[in-house]
Amino acid sequence: MESQDLTGRVAIVTGAGSGIGEACARMLAGQGVRVVLAGRREERLRALQADLGETVASAVRCDVTQRRDIDNLIGRTLEHFGRVDILLANAGQFTQGRIADVDVEALVSMVDTNLAGVIRCIKGVLPSMIAQKSGDIIVTSSISGHLDIDGEAVYSASKHGVITLVNLLRKEVSPHGIRVSSISPGIVLNEIWGVTDPAEIAAGLRERRGLCSEDIAEIVAYMLKMPRRITLRDIVALPQAQQI
Repeated sequence: MESQDLTGRVAIVTGAGSGIGEACARMLAGQGVRVVLAGRREERLRALQADLGETVASAVRCDVTQRRDIDNLIGRTLEHFGRVDILLANAGQFTQGRIADVDVEALVSMVDTNLAGVIRCIKGVLPSMIAQKSGDIIVTSSISGHLDIDGEAVYSASKHGVITLVNLLRKEVSPHGIRVSSISPGIVLNEIWGVTDPAEIAAGLRERRGLCSEDIAEIVAYMLKMPRRITLRDIVALPQAQQI
């Protein structure tokens, strides 16, 4: 089966300052993709841009809860690179705890980032993707979007919403040559899970109780390289030892 060459494509990656977003940005750049790095921590984006090279990567500070930031992100991408071929809607928040015990603004913020933020980004890229009759939208969901996990009621609700959004959007935009997919990881040993120590990450990988961000990036690459006739609608990626 032939695979697609990604060279020369243009991708927006939200949440690119760390974890899965950073790993995906590095993977895409290594595949010859020109990458727009979006996130709230501008210093991290600038450092990653310098590492990847300014001819390959552009850094744009963006809070996906703010429409003006999304408008600026899309505008600068089109101005700099002329098109958008790939959206990796990856920015997310995770706060654990029972609803009664967590501040309401923290709960609402999760929904605004994890679901509404994805909607804003998709709305931003759709006009240009529809005009060019091609594109790939991949949304980072979670195993929590497929299961109801205790202590994650609002997080799970936001990720269930993402799964529904992806499945229905796919049908809407398929006639325009746009593929829409989600990837749902289990435990990923990175910053959002509070794991940053290299020794702790190595132990978790060795014991098969967690994945690394680069594992998810490899799966994203696989999804994007599929022939255009194939849409990998939902991929769930679990560490082998995760009992769920």
